[in-house]
Amino acid sequence: MNLEQTIHGVTFKNPMVLASGIMGITASSWDFVVQGGVGGITTKSLWLTEHMGHKCPTIISTENWMLNAVGLPDAGVEKAQQEIGAFMKNKTVPLIANIVAGSIEDFGKTAEGIAKLNPNFFEVNISCPNVEDEFGKPFACSAPDAAAVTKLVKKVSGKIPVFIKLSPNVDNIGAIALACAEEGADGFTVINTVGPGMAIDLRSRMPILHNKVGGLSGKAIKPIAVRCIADVYKATEGKLPIIGTGGVYTGEDALELMLAGASLIGVGTAVADRGIDVFRKICSEMQLWCTNEGVTEVSDMIGGMHRVTSNQ
Repeated sequence: MNLEQTIHGVTFKNPMVLASGIMGITASSWDFVVQGGVGGITTKSLWLTEHMGHKCPTIISTENWMLNAVGLPDAGVEKAQQEIGAFMKNKTVPLIANIVAGSIEDFGKTAEGIAKLNPNFFEVNISCPNVEDEFGKPFACSAPDAAAVTKLVKKVSGKIPVFIKLSPNVDNIGAIALACAEEGADGFTVINTVGPGMAIDLRSRMPILHNKVGGLSGKAIKPIAVRCIADVYKATEGKLPIIGTGGVYTGEDALELMLAGASLIGVGTAVADRGIDVFRKICSEMQLWCTNEGVTEVSDMIGGMHRVTSNQ
């Protein structure tokens, strides 16, 4: 069973991608993840200059969900250039550079600083829900703002494809995607974390996270991810690839997101629960299911739901 995927001329040995925010931002950590069978790497969100993030505690996790208010700490473009440069010298899987900023102008400057290293894709994080206290509502909540970020990053990115990371916390994610597509977006990552949410300690009567709220991830958000992927795929008529992420723990989870319209599958929270080789495990589970169902090319699953519903 062939799991290989080619997106915008870039070949992934399998559809599994390390989601942004997991396993740090160093070349050595990315190399370690590659040993777990991943098909591609997404960097942690990269800022133009150093960003401190939030104070601890920043994460609380249960069997079914995780709340994260790390606040996207990062050392800035200069450090990112060192780590990406080191990884690219002996690159064994495609690298997706995730960038974030507090202003449209800084998105452009950050992309310009990273573009010279020639990552395979840009992933533009306009949708993190736990930095609202610093920067207000994410750009992903406004079609004009999302389009403006897309236009500027496309202008400075050269030939590097630009994927926009969208938020589930909007009324019409398809409309946001369409606005970005009209400004040249080459694809999307769907979705970022849900929320923000809150957890309260019963004894202290206080929120557990120092930031009080955090983005919700884990198994509980998969149905939201599936719906959002389907909405974006439909709005863009299946013409732009989607990196689907949100609640994927098993091969069947991954295939469900592909049926909704995803071409690649991002995994984050499951790394903590199933281990660093979760990517290899999910690939094996996908292969087993496809073999049992007579599917020979995993790409045949992409958007399958839409083809069925259109015939009914």
